[in-house]
Amino acid sequence: MAERKAWLYLEDGTVMEGRGFGGTSRRGGEVVFTTAMNGYPESLTDPSYLGQILIITHPLVGNYGVPSPKFLNGRLLNFEAEMISVEGLIVSELTEGSNYEERKSLESWFMESNVPGLSGIDTRELVKKIRDNGVMRGIISQEKLYQPLAEFASQEPLCLVKKASVSQPIEYAGSRRGNIVIVDLGAKQGIVNCLADTGYTIVKVPYDSDENRIMNYDPVGIVYSNGPGNPNELKRQAEELSKLLERNIPTLGICLGHQVAVLALGGEVEKMKYGHRAINKAVLERGSGRSYITTHNHGYAASGKGIDKSDVWFVSPDDGIIEGLRRGNLMTTQFHPEARPGPRDTEFVFGLFEKMIENARHP
Repeated sequence: MAERKAWLYLEDGTVMEGRGFGGTSRRGGEVVFTTAMNGYPESLTDPSYLGQILIITHPLVGNYGVPSPKFLNGRLLNFEAEMISVEGLIVSELTEGSNYEERKSLESWFMESNVPGLSGIDTRELVKKIRDNGVMRGIISQEKLYQPLAEFASQEPLCLVKKASVSQPIEYAGSRRGNIVIVDLGAKQGIVNCLADTGYTIVKVPYDSDENRIMNYDPVGIVYSNGPGNPNELKRQAEELSKLLERNIPTLGICLGHQVAVLALGGEVEKMKYGHRAINKAVLERGSGRSYITTHNHGYAASGKGIDKSDVWFVSPDDGIIEGLRRGNLMTTQFHPEARPGPRDTEFVFGLFEKMIENARHP
């Protein structure tokens, strides 16, 4: 395949030239980075990356190609969504895959999806710029742009959660009696699969479902999922969650769902300089003092303002942000306990949630 040039334009005026791969469309988005060394099929399909251009800092990306989708009872097992979620991908070196499960190369996957990629970039220099100056908008283009700032000015904000969520309820039948309702803010398929392991029927409902719509399913448990975008735009969801908490139904919030719960409890969520995106981030459990290695993908966080300290479950040892809450029948994690990709240290959170459900049903 003939080599083609492509460029990354950042809103601070930086221009970086590299080799284009994948789709030829021009895409813009917030430029962020992950330090994960593996799991790119899961990361690239994570709906939380909608509206973002992802830099993978590991120098070689594509080593094991892309597998065929696997399904069980209608549930996708080895991707977080059926389509690539990122607006674009930036890597230092794109490699050919070699794996017995490989169905296609990373490059051909991006070409089929018409999502642009950029390789041959000094990702170390780029990440240092973001760490120093914070995340910023960028454009990947395979033709030179002479007025990129005008394109940034014309970019309109999207309702990313609406794009990530289901438009109609989806049910995954279980063997046990009872429904766990997921308010789909952009749920990773790994969350659905971990909840399905409880045996309850899983019902995903649209992001804008109100208290009455959720209660129509007579839920034994409620989950507010991960998802993309600014949590402060989800005030209505926080209001509905606040109403649901008064019913004392076991409730779990993950990532964006954790942030919505913070807002529902009267706390504040602020944008981080460059976020946490990795599969090796430590969290500390208050009380026990135990440390767990966890998967993260978030650019906003609860700083602690407006939150009762007695409700704090986990904190980050790096910057002190709140990584989880527990209050009554509510538990939340800023990290991803389903660990796709990443360590499985905190999958016990789903066990605690299941136990909470059983205790509520059979006090």
